[in-house]
Amino acid sequence: MLRIAVIADTHDKLPGYVVDALCRADEVWHLGDVCDPSTLDPLLELNCRIEVVQGNCDGWNGWPTTRRLVREGRVFHLEHIPPLRPPADVDIVLHGHTHVPRDEMVLGVRYLNPGCITRPNRGAPASMAWLTLPGDGTLEWQVVRLVELA
Repeated sequence: MLRIAVIADTHDKLPGYVVDALCRADEVWHLGDVCDPSTLDPLLELNCRIEVVQGNCDGWNGWPTTRRLVREGRVFHLEHIPPLRPPADVDIVLHGHTHVPRDEMVLGVRYLNPGCITRPNRGAPASMAWLTLPGDGTLEWQVVRLVELA
């Protein structure tokens, strides 16, 4: 089983209780708008793989704008601003930018957004998500309200 913590739009803030929750992850995927790269320093101490894509508020160009990852036979596309059309040969698009959680199908591809840790939008709570791949071909997506972690 693979357990991936998915976060986005930290905007220079990564509360300690979120970092504590992330220590249970096999991987952490950040979907952009980290802003200051040092915001991720606490994650470097976790014993897990970290994948990051650049957001529109990131002034540092050290991260790619998109990532294509294959896990448990599924093809994931990570990008901060959601593409209007999913890229070819992708099963799931994960994005940030809107600061609102999302789980919907677009042209046969599942679009997922964990919401925003620091500045939720449109009445959404501050949130992150867990993406779990049990190894049996299924995928579990759980958005977690951060008040549940604090």
